Amino acid sequence: MKVGFIGLGNMGAPMARNLAAANIEVAGFDIARACPEAVAPASSAAEAASSRDVVLTMLPDGEALLAVASEIIPAMPPGSLLLDCSTVDIDSALKANEAAKAAGPRFMDAPVSGGVAGAAAGTLTFMAGGSKEDFAEVSPLFGIMGSKAVHCGGAGSGQAAKICNNMILGATMIVTCEAFALADKLGLSRERMFEVVSKSSGYSWSMNAYCPAPSVGPKSPADSDYEPGFAAELMLKDLRLAQQAAESSGADTPVGRLASKIYESFVENEGGAGRDFSAILLKFAKNG
Repeated sequence: MKVGFIGLGNMGAPMARNLAAANIEVAGFDIARACPEAVAPASSAAEAASSRDVVLTMLPDGEALLAVASEIIPAMPPGSLLLDCSTVDIDSALKANEAAKAAGPRFMDAPVSGGVAGAAAGTLTFMAGGSKEDFAEVSPLFGIMGSKAVHCGGAGSGQAAKICNNMILGATMIVTCEAFALADKLGLSRERMFEVVSKSSGYSWSMNAYCPAPSVGPKSPADSDYEPGFAAELMLKDLRLAQQAAESSGADTPVGRLASKIYESFVENEGGAGRDFSAILLKFAKNG
């Protein structure tokens, strides 16, 4: 299987590197970054997509996806597969799917969970939207780059799963940080709170695996001055995508809406930009 990889940033570069390390022939392109070791550099996105069985994209938003898709789809061989691993709005994923279908290639949206650490370690979770046959075809690639891949349904359903998951994650991280700030005010040590909550009904991934309090629980970005594993700006992006989807579908998501506003304030007005999303603890510890 010959693979093209477009978008070699913090997530894309280690994903492409893992494919190349597994003896997959990978051609890569990024407008601003060099290719990782063992990835053959292409001079353009179209060149990276030419003569490839699968073309992966890892891009910042739906606008970028549609721009890249318009460039690479004409260069892709008939029957090849455009596998978009970006997190974008559902409408952009569906538009990319229609553009691919009209020209001959196939399309699958497969956003990921696991952050930069998961990309480097090859332990990402993929949420895939497309046909069962296409999912089976690219499953070996998912197995190289990740530890779990779920076929969620037709085109766009991968994006739906991702934004629902991250709406839960954002809201859960906020209330976890509120609880730590409350514990501080009540004189309960963070260590004892973690010991109780991580083994009680309040346990969650935000508490147990990604504890926002430094020197409490397993090692997390909190122990590295909140150097991003998953940046607060990306959480805000995903929460906004969830609200966009909620509004277009008529879903009532008051907690998700509030979480989006809280992260918006944190990122834009309270020093959260450039920090891990768990750094929102600093907001509540300061104001609590």
